[in-house]
This record gives sequence, structure tokens and C-alpha cells, in this order.
Amino acid sequence: MKTSFPDNRLTATGNFVIGCNYWASHAGIRMWKDWQAETVEADLMQLASEGIEVLRVFPLWPDFQPLHMMYSALGKPWQLRYGEHILPPDSAGVDEEAMNHFSFIADTAEKHGLSLVVGLVTGWMSGRLFVPPAFERLNCLTDPLALKWQIRFVRHFVKNFKDYPAIIAWDLGNECNCIGLVDSPEAAWNWTHSISSAIRIEDDSRPVVSGMHSLLPGSGSNWRIQDQGELTDLLTTHPYPIFTPHCDRDPINEIRNTLHATAECAMYRDIAGTPCLAEELGTLGPTNCNEKIAADYIRTVLFSLWANDCHGLLWWCAYDQEHLDFAPYDHNGHERELGLIRSNREIKPVLIEMGKFRRKIESLGLKTLIPTKQQAVCILTDDQDSWGAAYSSYVLAKQAGFNLRFSYHDQYLPEAQLYMLPSVSGAKSFSTYFLKQLFDKARGGATVYFSSNDSFIDPFQKEFGFEVLTRERRNVPTSISGGFLCDDTLELSGEFKLSIKTTTGEALAVEQKINVRATVSMEPVEPSEPNPVFIRTVYGKGTLYYLSFSLETYLAQKKGAFDGTSKYYKIYSNVASDILKILPVQNNNPSIGITYHELPDGDTIIVAINYSSKPQNAVFTVKDGFLLSRIFDDGRKMHIENSTIDIRENDGVLLVLTRSDSNSPLNYG
Repeated sequence: MKTSFPDNRLTATGNFVIGCNYWASHAGIRMWKDWQAETVEADLMQLASEGIEVLRVFPLWPDFQPLHMMYSALGKPWQLRYGEHILPPDSAGVDEEAMNHFSFIADTAEKHGLSLVVGLVTGWMSGRLFVPPAFERLNCLTDPLALKWQIRFVRHFVKNFKDYPAIIAWDLGNECNCIGLVDSPEAAWNWTHSISSAIRIEDDSRPVVSGMHSLLPGSGSNWRIQDQGELTDLLTTHPYPIFTPHCDRDPINEIRNTLHATAECAMYRDIAGTPCLAEELGTLGPTNCNEKIAADYIRTVLFSLWANDCHGLLWWCAYDQEHLDFAPYDHNGHERELGLIRSNREIKPVLIEMGKFRRKIESLGLKTLIPTKQQAVCILTDDQDSWGAAYSSYVLAKQAGFNLRFSYHDQYLPEAQLYMLPSVSGAKSFSTYFLKQLFDKARGGATVYFSSNDSFIDPFQKEFGFEVLTRERRNVPTSISGGFLCDDTLELSGEFKLSIKTTTGEALAVEQKINVRATVSMEPVEPSEPNPVFIRTVYGKGTLYYLSFSLETYLAQKKGAFDGTSKYYKIYSNVASDILKILPVQNNNPSIGITYHELPDGDTIIVAINYSSKPQNAVFTVKDGFLLSRIFDDGRKMHIENSTIDIRENDGVLLVLTRSDSNSPLNYG
């Protein structure tokens, strides 16, 4: 059983930390060999003075455990040594000079009020593998010899530094799933269990941080969100848009990317049942955007992570490294101008923005924020692009005006008013037992939404109120229209088309009639009958919705799918209409997302975030019996006339919802 750390800054509910990943400004990954204590102290003092509170630091594995293998005839491994020296009994093979350097960092961090997250097995860094020479021929995640010495190193390191107060967490390492291949989830589980257990043997007073990236919940990955949640106390995302599928399609300061970190952290947190931190994040230099836009981007991301109970943001990384002429910096263009501070110690706008945000939430007494209310559950399933489905669902829900959490089909089904199953795919997506549970929820009054990526759900025709006449391949995209879309049409595409006849269900949207001409004669052909594609059915006390397109994974791959003119979110607004009616505040602008946070005095903080690169005007509909005011940076509250507010590009504002009538119930759906 995992230990709870309620007072730890990284795992306390609602707490939010701001920091960065750190390599010394003069040497990058060579800092332990090219040691300059005075430079390190100057770095830490500068970072602390600019508002950084947490550093993630890296004892580079081969520098701290410089083991070599002696080989005999025919290349047979003979003896493990520390350089040329025979290892003494019970040795961990650790370099004491490097340990002394780390001791200096831990003491200096405490001196300047900084906290440290320590990435223990740093065998992968900035696109280059770093392992002790003895293990260069081995798979360090599965080989018994390499694993034995990793455990010895981790235990030795943690035992020596567990009494240093600046250290607030032990990280397994940096993206250790890049160190080697594992051929099964069980192999990944075994490595994670070995390192996390080694940490806890020596120190069970601090949380263990996963340090991984690119996790998934199901059979599509050996590194599973659920396993990391089982074995560690804090999960991590490294949400770089240019490396994460489906993210690098729109500008970095638009809603697809400004919501990326939040959506990924929320997926990890909810499915694992474990807090999650955006542990590495950045724009990776001037090739992707200029410094003004980078600052706009980080302002939005800070507001979004904070408002959605993601536990912090650590920028990658502290200092530019363009002056370093060795690998990986002389080879990897992503690793040069990505710091908060230039190599001449000049501060960049991103760091200024991070400092402003920290001061804002601290001055208002909101550094710890009660988690937002969530009105729906998004359930991911097997045989699908789970990240694409989750990502689009999260963005569409924000645009529609409600908040959702994630679950996986093989977990206990949480209580909710709305269950959303996006882009269900194939014939083995979930069990009939799970499907029966969903139908039972609908009978009891819940709403259940399915969108289909050529899925085979059975039974379903009677329940969903329609029958499938035929199934065929599509050659071209189509457009759909419906009353809830008003005069808008939506382009959708999928590999297969279902020709549908409604029975007890109501067609909310149909494919547009298409006039075609015969291929040879070019004679007009009668328009086709409208084909229902979005069906609503009353089911017991609840409602079932079925969309015969894979809306979410389609939009994940569509450039501009979530921009201010796009209307795809209206499908989600329709599905969630019963929830939206009872929320105390509704927002008419899909570029603005809102969260609700109760206060002890009965009021509610509302965080309204403009996820777009353009100033936005929002008109809020406030239920009778409530007043809405804006909170300014100095703590003043001002009532909003006509419930209208302007929010500048990539910014957030704080509102307070107050009961004007003590009899008015506050309902979040």
C-alpha cells in the first residue's frame, strides 16, 4: 500500500508548484565532472529570486556510478570494477566526489528556499543514452546485472541524502522508458517496482515520482498509466506539443496546445487515481514561436493546470545551452535555446510570466485551490487511439461548458450524470458486463453517449432506437446537419458508413443529401434520402446518444478543429444539455473554459480562461439568485455589469459567484 503524503507540496490536493528542470548554466550534463560550485550557487540564487520554487535535478548515472566491466577471452564478462579498482565488499560503486557535489546542491537549495525533485536513474537525457560503461551492452531495464546495480545505487543515494530537507521527492529517473525496450507490461511493472521499492526501503517519508512520459491506459503500451499509478505516488507528463501525437497541428498559443498539458495530466491522474504533475514542458526554442508567444502560451497553461487540479509546472529547462559544444547539444537542435534564462543570465519573458503567476495566486491566498467540480466521465476503451479520443473529448467538453474526468472500461464505473464513450473502435472494445452497467445507469436516469469508429457493440439496436440497414466503405468525407446546429454543417469522415433507419430513436443530425451525376451519361440522379447519423433515445429514466462517426479521433487529426469558428463542440453541448441547464453559470464562448472552486464561506471561485491567441468577449448567463464579480490582482471585487467580461489573449480571470438569495441552491451538475 502506498503511503499518503498530505503535507507534501507535490501531492497535497489543490496545491500548485512552479519550477524548472536544472542543469548548471556553464556545463549542462557535464556539470558533475566540470564542477563549479560558485556557478551553481549563482544559478540557484537567480532562479529563486525570479519566483522558481522547485528544481528537478539529475545525478547523471555514469558520473555517480562509474562501473566498468573487465572482459576475458572471446569477450566473456569477467569482473565488475570501479575504474581499474576492485570493488570492496558491499560497495554500491558510487563516486564520492560526485556525491559531495550533490550535497552542495542540496544545501544551497535549502539556503535559497528551493525544493528539489531528484531524478535518480538518469540514464536518458536530451536524446542521448547515459549508462555506466559496464552496462552499455545490456538492456538496463531487464538485465539482472544492470538492475542489481541500479538498486544498489538508488539505495545508497537515498540513504545518504534522505535527511536533507530541500529534497521533497524521489523521481525514478528521467524518462526511463527510453533507456531500453520491454516486451510486456509485466517487464515494465517489474522495473518500476524494483526502483520504487529500493527508494522506499531507505526513505518512506517522501513521495516517489514516476518521471515517465508517453504512458497509455490499455493494451497499446507496455508502460501503462495504471501500473505507474499503482507503484508511484505522483505521475508525470512531459507535454511537448511537437512530440505528442495530435498536438503539433495548430499554433502553440491556440486551444489545442494550450489545453494539451491539462488534458494529458487529467487523463493520467484520473485513470491512475494518483496526482499528476506537468514535469517537463516548454516551447523548445525560437523555431517554434517567438518569446512573446512563448510567454502567452505559458500563461494560459499555468492558469489551466492550476484551475484543473494538476499539481504544478516545471519548465524545460533553466538555462540556454547553445554555448555547449558536446553531445547532445552539438547534435540535437531541440536542446540549445530552451531555457528560462539566456547563457548571459538575461531573463526571458517566459520566466517573468511564471513569476507573475506565482505572485498572483499567493497574494490572493489561492495557492491551494479546492478541485473543480466535474460533471461527466469520459471512459476510454480497448482497440482505440485512447490519447486522441481523450484529448478531443477534453477540449470539446471545455468548449461546450462542462468539465469531465477520465476512467477506463475495466475499472469500477464511477457515479456520474453523463457517461461519454468517445470513438469506440472494433469488436473487442469492452465486455458485455460493462455495457450492461452503462445501460443500467441510463435506466436510472444517466445520459450515455457513444461515438463509433466502426465499432461492433452488441446488443445495441433495440437500446439505441435504430437499426443498421447496410455497412459500406466511404470514399469521401460528408457533411452533417441538424436542428441543434442551426444553419451550420459539420464535415465528418470515417472509413465506414452505416445506413441507418430509426425506430424508437430521434435523428438529431443527418448526412446532407448529395446530388450526383451518372459517371458516363452525366444525367442528374435523384438526391439520396437523408441518412441519420446522430440519434437520441429515451431509455428508462435516462437518455442514450449514438453518433455513427468517430468524432474525437477524427478531430484529433484535423487542423483547426477547435478554433473559434468551429462548431463541433455543439454535439457535446447537445449531449450535456441537462447538465448545462443546472450549472449556476453558463458561458457562450467556446474559446473560454471555466472551472468552479468552492470557498469555506459558501462563495465559489470561478476561473475563466481564454485558451485562444485573440482577446475574447464572454457573456455569462448567471442563474437567478446569484451575483458574479471579478477579482482583481489587488484582491478587490467588482460586480460585472450585464455579466459580460473581456479577457485578453491567452489569459485567465478570477470571478466570484455569490448567492444574492440564501434560498438559491448552488448546483454544479
